[in-house]
Amino acid sequence: MSHLPILPIFLSMVVGAALLLMRGSMDFKRGISLLATFAQLPLALMLLLQASQGTLVYTLGNWAPPFGIVLVVDRLAALMLVITAVLACAALLYAVRGDDAAGRNFHPLFQFQLMGITGAFLTGDLFNLFVFFEILLIASYALLLHGVGSARVRAGLHYVLLNLTGSALFLIAVGTLYGVLGTLNMADLAVRISELPRTEQPLVGAAGMLLLVVFGLKTAVFPLYFWLPRAYAASSAPVAALFAIMTKVGLYSILRVYTLMFGEQADTLAQLVNGWLWPLALVTLVLGAVGALAAATLTGLIAYLVVVSVGTMLAGLAMGTPEALRATLFYLMHSTWITGALFLFAGVVQRVRGPRFAARLVAGPSLPRPMLLGGVFFLAAMSIVGMPPLSGFIGKLLLLSAAGTGELAAWLYPVVLGSGLLSLVALSRAGTTLFWRQTDVAASGEPVDGLRMTALLLLLLASPLLVVFAEPVLTYLAATADQLLQPQSYIDAVLPAHSEVIP
Repeated sequence: MSHLPILPIFLSMVVGAALLLMRGSMDFKRGISLLATFAQLPLALMLLLQASQGTLVYTLGNWAPPFGIVLVVDRLAALMLVITAVLACAALLYAVRGDDAAGRNFHPLFQFQLMGITGAFLTGDLFNLFVFFEILLIASYALLLHGVGSARVRAGLHYVLLNLTGSALFLIAVGTLYGVLGTLNMADLAVRISELPRTEQPLVGAAGMLLLVVFGLKTAVFPLYFWLPRAYAASSAPVAALFAIMTKVGLYSILRVYTLMFGEQADTLAQLVNGWLWPLALVTLVLGAVGALAAATLTGLIAYLVVVSVGTMLAGLAMGTPEALRATLFYLMHSTWITGALFLFAGVVQRVRGPRFAARLVAGPSLPRPMLLGGVFFLAAMSIVGMPPLSGFIGKLLLLSAAGTGELAAWLYPVVLGSGLLSLVALSRAGTTLFWRQTDVAASGEPVDGLRMTALLLLLLASPLLVVFAEPVLTYLAATADQLLQPQSYIDAVLPAHSEVIP
């Protein structure tokens, strides 16, 4: 049995614990953390290549499923690992230029955050999904408060309270499922739900709806998104960039649980959940765009764009067709990396404008190297809005094409295009304020840092690269969507004895 599937979790866990105990210089800690984080990328790529050939199953302690802890690497899990690794490398490269020194234990917390995120993507057990959720949340609580400022404390308090509530609901849902079905292995849950008598379906359906509430809170779906703009806007730039993947953990959980456990083999339960996703997605889209238009800071504007991206992806999930899932996954890749780049750009702007103006969308001193910063902002803004020929345009075009010409399209077209227009207006206003509206006040900030710009450009280049390599990427995503909608292959890999249980 290959030990490759556990290495992303093991590496972050060991390095995080070692950094927590280490008493060396900050430069030494930075070097160790960078090596560990950049090692995640080749590991993720190797898992991606292997998952393309078939689903990998890793049983801890050689306890056969469903009795032991199991890690499963299919196409979707491997894709999420690659997205996370690229984002984490850029965020940490930015952070080592001084952001990590604003408080204690940044690097151990960063590694524990990666451990929780990668574990959530790899686990094949519902209870261990809860465990990894808690690991990434505890690390995120501390990272959110990393540094100083009353705004971070206030935002952190709301963030912690809401997520503690979500964790309690998660435990209730997990306990209910275990009490009714006697297992928490997701493949085994899928088998047992498919055989569930109608008399017990309402209780399992209630647990499924409770899970939707929990994952909706993590994803930041209306009406559970109000914590996100304040928390993301208050975070330091590299932390906010890493948090760009946090909403995708919730989205991944919805996709995993409701295609595997509550898929076609449990029509009643699946329809119960899917009936809520479509209206919630459209409302989230609209309110996210309105929030972006009303934002008073650049970081707040970007945070609301994260909400817009969540609504867009949920709309794809709600449609549930292979074409819609392919579009959703493409848009997930694009939005994660580009919003991460925008948060890093906001951090650069805060530093060069100085503490008086920071990221506030008000007239301020002229920015140094305006051609470079202006070009970066223009490229990022056009990509996130979905203007051709960048990756955001391809993602939205695929999603709109998947809607067809029926009733779904009648709702989706105006909402997606209208939210894009509002986002474009909001970003245009931000750009003109930052680059054209200038005062006579001398700049009191720092010069543009080369390494920070390198980290930013690494993420930003993802947009044109996704366009250049669109054909192989979309081929992989199409196969991923097909695999998700055919859960029997996942069940066969984890539970070979249950082959052909699900028609």
